[in-house]
Amino acid sequence: MFGEIQLWYLLRSGADGYARNMALDEALLEAAPKIGRPVLRFYSWTEPAASFGYFQKISEVEQMTGLRPLVRRPTGGGLVPHDADWTYSVTFPPEDAWYALKATESYRRVHEWISAAFKQLKIPTELAPEPRKTGPGQCFEGYEMSDVLWHGRKIAGAAQRRTRQGLLIQGSVQPPPVRLSRAAWEEAMCEVARTDYHVGWERFAMDGALAMRVEDLIARKYGEAEYNRKR
Repeated sequence: MFGEIQLWYLLRSGADGYARNMALDEALLEAAPKIGRPVLRFYSWTEPAASFGYFQKISEVEQMTGLRPLVRRPTGGGLVPHDADWTYSVTFPPEDAWYALKATESYRRVHEWISAAFKQLKIPTELAPEPRKTGPGQCFEGYEMSDVLWHGRKIAGAAQRRTRQGLLIQGSVQPPPVRLSRAAWEEAMCEVARTDYHVGWERFAMDGALAMRVEDLIARKYGEAEYNRKR
């Protein structure tokens, strides 16, 4: 997304359970050096759920929402409802230019991308010029700087994690109440990357090692109540 032609992987993993959704994102982050390219993943949820930031306290989160199950994300940020949202993630290997960005810059860039996709769909949005806090720990109550706004209302936010293995951005779009399909938005995201940022797309195929790591993370981490309630 910096003017050079790049090949990225595209993974449309469809709807899945809360534990597998988080496990696959973390597994993609761990495998980023081996994969060697950014991976854009679109996914959804088989049942209403809510994810919350790695550092949040479960006792506080339980009071913020009636959605269950609750799952602790590998990224930071606040509580995100997953009952009608469009969820995505992007992972970058350490050698990618995104990895060297400051957190505020990578946050802004991913939301510029989303805003451009909405513009292509004739839906005007803007990035928040400053934060507006209205509720503790809830991602879509108020907004952070560079969140995507539609008529002053936050419709897209994200959370990040950087490790020696790469950068993971997990994002949620709460679609505005206009006539728009998720498929059209996903296609606009890919098209904006292709035309504006010189990204070429290749379908991502998950190998056996990655699939085994996902199952391990489900069994030992995201599918375990002890982990999700650890603080």
